[in-house]
Amino acid sequence: MHPPAATIRGRSTPAKGHSVKHLLPLLLVPVGLVIGAAGIVYGEGDDSPGLQLLGVLFVLAAVVFGVRTLRRGS
Repeated sequence: MHPPAATIRGRSTPAKGHSVKHLLPLLLVPVGLVIGAAGIVYGEGDDSPGLQLLGVLFVLAAVVFGVRTLRRGS
C-alpha cells in the first residue's frame, strides 16, 4: 500500500512519480485540435485560404506536440 500524498498548508500534493506537467498535453492537444478544426471549417465557409492554412497548422502542431510528449515518456 502506498503512503498518502503529502500535504502542504492543507493542500494535497501529487504522489511521488506524478506531476502536473503530464496534464498539460491532456489539455493543450484537444484544444489545439478543436481550434484548428474550427479554423478549417470556418475558413471553408468564408472561402478564406489563409484561415484554412492556420487551422491545418494548429491541427498539425497539436498532433506533433502530442506525439512528442508520448514518445518522451509519461
